[in-house]
Amino acid sequence: MKTIRRLIYVEVLRAVAFVSLGFLCLFFFFDFVDELQAISRQRVFGYGVPQALLYVSLLVPSHLYELLPITVLIGTIFVMARFAQSSEYTILRTSGLGPWRALRTLLMLGLGFVLLTFAVGDYLAPASDRAAQLLKTRYQGAWAMTGNTGAWLREKQGEMSYAVNVASMERDGTLKNVRIFAFDGRGFVASQTTSLLARIGDGRWTLYGVEQETYDTADANQAHVERSTQPELQWPSTLTNDMVSVALLRPDRMSTIDLFEYTRHLDANGQTTQRYAIEFWRKVFYPLSCLVMVVLALPFAYLHFRQSGITSYVFGGVMIGISFFLLNNVFGYIGNLREWWPWLTAAAPGMIYSVLSLGAFGWLVLRR
Repeated sequence: MKTIRRLIYVEVLRAVAFVSLGFLCLFFFFDFVDELQAISRQRVFGYGVPQALLYVSLLVPSHLYELLPITVLIGTIFVMARFAQSSEYTILRTSGLGPWRALRTLLMLGLGFVLLTFAVGDYLAPASDRAAQLLKTRYQGAWAMTGNTGAWLREKQGEMSYAVNVASMERDGTLKNVRIFAFDGRGFVASQTTSLLARIGDGRWTLYGVEQETYDTADANQAHVERSTQPELQWPSTLTNDMVSVALLRPDRMSTIDLFEYTRHLDANGQTTQRYAIEFWRKVFYPLSCLVMVVLALPFAYLHFRQSGITSYVFGGVMIGISFFLLNNVFGYIGNLREWWPWLTAAAPGMIYSVLSLGAFGWLVLRR
């Protein structure tokens, strides 16, 4: 059995590596084409072809994380179908490779892909994304923003609550265009503070170029607004640099630990956590989809098509992989809108395809 396992593992790893390389080259080309406009706009700032090539190269781990379950499915289907076409799998069956032993063999291989997907998505991809953003910062001057309004954070201090808006972050951690809205215990706006620059220290923010408006609404008949400007202002806050940088990132680009801690921070401050909770559970369940894919590919080894090619079966594997990717995204959007349980929203696509794969295994392998 050791020789049989080595044969299957080597062939599947080789096929998955080849398919992954093909997809990554395709995405690399698309990303580079998108960067051609940035090259033409920022050539005067030193952003040229070498910098664009380095930038799109740093995006490769993120694409690899997204593609791994699909490439595992396509590569495994190709190997299993080729074994069936050449009658190699028939020989393996006569050598003692029964259905359950074959399933166990592929599940062990799938477990390796699960660990690889988790490592790439939780360590390599976030680090490379941050490096890509820092590279862009050298030539654009600011870190990526979350939408057109920047990142929003919230904090409570006694009866007062604060809504903080940060437009962008420099590569040295300096915050740009900061707005702080203070609310009193009644929920009314007490003050608005705007700052051109800010730096985060231990337990406080240092604001530079401050304009502050204080709203006195205690007496409705004598309500008034006081305006003041200060070159520098110290604002006590528990918001750290890591929290701001996490808020500026897209949720799908965060690591699992960052998502968990940021979700707890949002929940502690009374903010909605649905979007980030769904992304957290997707980070947990997404690597496990590799197990589903290898189980889904096993029935292809029991098909009989000695005279026909395997192109149609590989194409079917591509369609199944694309449908899984689309279903995963659709469930995320619907779960966010309908406020479904985050863990169920993230696990539903894998559960559906698990039922399909086990059903195909039972029908094609065990019953036939």
